[in-house]
Amino acid sequence: MKIVAYFKDTYNELMNKVSWPSWDELQESAILVMIASLIIALIIAAMDIVFKLGMGQIYDMIFKS
Repeated sequence: MKIVAYFKDTYNELMNKVSWPSWDELQESAILVMIASLIIALIIAAMDIVFKLGMGQIYDMIFKS
């Protein structure tokens, strides 16, 4: 019986106590997350390129001399 009470309480909380975002708020949040993800991905890609070029220079100095 505890399981039945748990599911009843869960349903009641989800239907009556949780404030769900509107469709417009949900779309704005999704766009914000996509833009932030793109910016972070570009920053990481730039860091990767700089690191690759820097390590290439170091390897060239060490192994070509």
